[in-house]
Parts: sequence; structure tokens; C-alpha cells
Amino acid sequence: MTNGIAIKRQFHVRRGRSNRQHVVTGVKPEVTFGCIPRISRLMALAIRFDQLIRDGAVADQAELARIANVTRARLTQIMNLLRLCPTIQSELLNLSGSERGHSRLTERQLRLVVSAYGWSKQHRIWSRL
Repeated sequence: MTNGIAIKRQFHVRRGRSNRQHVVTGVKPEVTFGCIPRISRLMALAIRFDQLIRDGAVADQAELARIANVTRARLTQIMNLLRLCPTIQSELLNLSGSERGHSRLTERQLRLVVSAYGWSKQHRIWSRL
């Protein structure tokens, strides 16, 4: 809802290879301005994946990798973000996007922080980024 007015739209959805189309009526989602940086989305994804494993919705990371259609190595890279100090994780989740929606911070740069042993060492490396 925008300003108390519901916007209804129809759009067509194709399923599979058939030419049948289904009409779906729904409410148009609100548009938010600015993009969420990729690293923030990856951090949130790592937290969500961890919760799925803890809840027993998936057996392990290998099953999660199959479901998410990524390699085990890539899933491990994403899950390694959970090794970051909680304050750094919080900062990652609260990053704001730049004008074009690109953050200058990359996941590859964060791998140096993740590999550091101890939160104080992680903070030192993080402050240099």
C-alpha cells in the first residue's frame, strides 16, 4: 500500500515450456530507493543459511549448496562471513549503497578479515579497509 491506496496489477507468468499463461493479480510492492550492497546481502544470506542448518530444515552445507545451486566451495566462502566479529557483521548488514548501488567493499577483501585469528586482529584489518 502506498499512501493508503492499493495498486492492483495483472501480469502473466509462464511455467515450464508450455505456452499456457496464468494471470495473477496482486499488490505492487513498494519501491525503495537505493541499492543494498552485495556484501550486505551475502552477510544476511550467511545468517539465513546458518539458521536453516540449525533448525534442521537442511541436513548440512552440502545439501544447502545443492538446493541453492552453488558449489560447496562458494557456499563455504559465504558461510565464512559468520566467522567475523559480531560488530563487523552488524556494520556489514547496515552498509548503505553508493549512488550507483555499488559498494567499494568486496567479499574478496573481507576474506583477509575472516582469516584473521581473534576479534581484535579482525578489527585492525577492518579499520584499514
